[in-house]
Formats: sequence, C-alpha cells, structure tokens
Amino acid sequence: MATKEREKAKARKAARAARGPVANLRHLRMSARKVRLVVDTIRGEDVEKALNLLTFSPKAAARPLAKLLQSAVANAEVKGDFDLDKLYVKLATVDEGSTWRRWRPRAQGRATRIRKRTSHVTLELAQR
Repeated sequence: MATKEREKAKARKAARAARGPVANLRHLRMSARKVRLVVDTIRGEDVEKALNLLTFSPKAAARPLAKLLQSAVANAEVKGDFDLDKLYVKLATVDEGSTWRRWRPRAQGRATRIRKRTSHVTLELAQR
C-alpha cells in the first residue's frame, strides 16, 4: 500500500513541476465577487500589461493583486526556465475563503450578524 501512495506522491510532484510559476494569496480580506471583477481584466494578458492595468485601476483589490503578480514573476525568475518578457497570466482564479462572523447590536435588544468575507486567489503564469 505504501508504494502506491509513494507513486501517487511522485506523480503529483511531477505535475507540480510541469506547471508554470504559481503564486497564491489566501485570506484576502475582500469578498470574492469584488476581486473577480479585477482578476477578469488581467486574465490572459501579458505580465507587463497586467501590471499596468492593476497599477491604474481604481478598485481596492488591484493593489494586493499587483503584489501577487510581482510575486509570481519573482517565482518565475527563481525557477530560471522562463523568459520574463514572454510571460502572460495563464490562469487566475478567485475562490471564497472563510467568513468572519461578527455581531452588531440592533434595536430592542436584538443583534444582526455581520459577515466579513475573505477570498483565496491563485495566479499561474506561462510563456508564449
């Protein structure tokens, strides 16, 4: 049984190595719906153009996404197999993270739940 698990682990490691440079951002204190609006603008774009779009975007999600994109580029540089001028955003996904639950006092002794949503963002780069 252990050899089968080792083989599966080896296959996962090979699949991970075949992927391009990846960067993850977890527990971003912003709802996934708002982050997706910004991520949709950079998906499929060249890295330089995507950074320009994020730099001049008025959305609040643009700043952490620009930092994440720079991290993915740095990961590509460390991997060493990639030409940084030919990189583009191959995959960009936004998933819902955990929700923080807080309470707000209301009239007549009641309380209302406040949901502070978080999101997880994954960026994968590839070469053209």
